[in-house]
Amino acid sequence: MAEDLINSKDIYFPSYLGNNDKLITLLNRASQTLCDWFSKADKNGPLPFDESFKCIMPAEDGNSEDDLFSEIESLLNNSFNPVHPGSLAHLDPPPLVFSILGDLIAAGLNNNLLAYELSPSVTLLEESLCKWFAKKIGFNDFSGGIAASGGTLSNLNALIAARNNAGLGTNPNSVLLVSEDAHSSFVKCMRIMGLDIKNLVRIRTDNQGRMDINDLRKTLDKCSIENKKIFAIVATLGTTVRGAIDPIKEISEICKQRNIWLHIDGSIGGVFAITSIPIEGLKNINQADSITINPQKIIGITKTSSLLLVSNMSTLENTFNTGLPYISSKEDIINRGEIGIQGSRPAEIIKLWLGLRFLGLNGIENILKSSIKRKNFFIKNINKNKFDIYSGPLHIVSFIPKKLEPKDSDAWTKTKVNELINNNFMLSRPNFKGKYFLRVVMGNYNTKESHIEELLRLLNT
Repeated sequence: MAEDLINSKDIYFPSYLGNNDKLITLLNRASQTLCDWFSKADKNGPLPFDESFKCIMPAEDGNSEDDLFSEIESLLNNSFNPVHPGSLAHLDPPPLVFSILGDLIAAGLNNNLLAYELSPSVTLLEESLCKWFAKKIGFNDFSGGIAASGGTLSNLNALIAARNNAGLGTNPNSVLLVSEDAHSSFVKCMRIMGLDIKNLVRIRTDNQGRMDINDLRKTLDKCSIENKKIFAIVATLGTTVRGAIDPIKEISEICKQRNIWLHIDGSIGGVFAITSIPIEGLKNINQADSITINPQKIIGITKTSSLLLVSNMSTLENTFNTGLPYISSKEDIINRGEIGIQGSRPAEIIKLWLGLRFLGLNGIENILKSSIKRKNFFIKNINKNKFDIYSGPLHIVSFIPKKLEPKDSDAWTKTKVNELINNNFMLSRPNFKGKYFLRVVMGNYNTKESHIEELLRLLNT
């Protein structure tokens, strides 16, 4: 009876017997379907022009392979396509080929990063790769980190550890200091941590989008007078709208003087720190207590791929350790579910490892340098008599017509975004300082100078 179930055409799992011919056939067909979609990107554009995808729910009986592949094709054809060279709206580059393979291997393994016994090789791989990143940015021998599903969760892991480290776990006067241009996820983090929005204190930015140090000092003094307990200051290494980098050196000195945890949200720009690329503002990040890095945002590691790196691993262990009484432990090996919020996690670190091994440091630098080169080409050639331009050291540019009133920016950006998508260019329209802007993110490796020239022609008309 058990053998009948294993060999059944209706229920199929990888077999421990034989060569898994059926699975190989399905994987080959899926690969061809996906690659056909990639190959049609130039014709179809970054976004589908219709919304014909029908979300068909499971029936009493399972569907045939042909039916399922037909629905997969429909799903693909109605999806955002990051491979298209006009996909310039967000921090979502084309997927790196070896990272795609890593996703496949991770899914096939179905190992669980909760504990070493459920993921022996992958546990050691994640530990080693986080340690490698930490040492590359200048952290000491006590450093390390943990992967998480996105920058929001990495930041949240850091803030919970910072508050615990400060002994303020239940203190309602606990406050977090961020710049006014910091990522919106910190609002979410505060809610999850049970703190009021007023406990999120925003520091003004200067005309380059960086945290104003004088305002930071004044705010710190004010917090002290009001008996507010600061558990962390967040410096942003790459703001969302313009890619600005906060003055990390000055902020780190203030944190050292006042014994305050420094967290760097390097979701956008942190990966530059493992290279020799001269980016203004990257020095001194090794003075932080923690830093978030998202390789998914620029070098094409498939989602999700985020790392939280800490200068001292004991802070994560002290914060999240529960003992895992139902899991066997091995001496000198930390169960990865004990150093972060997430328990069960897939073996996603494989796609980061394979992607980095495939690229090497020279390949990583090549991708990052190309993004800066595209940004510089765009800024050099955009009509500066027509547009106000907001950018920083990284690969993000936001712009708006000069003297456009805030009330008119909504309509102008909507119209322009629609015009551009009809010409196969996808830009975003962030709301920034009371106005809507157009934003271009130059992290798409498939975008050539000829594409940027065509985009500029459309913008200048």
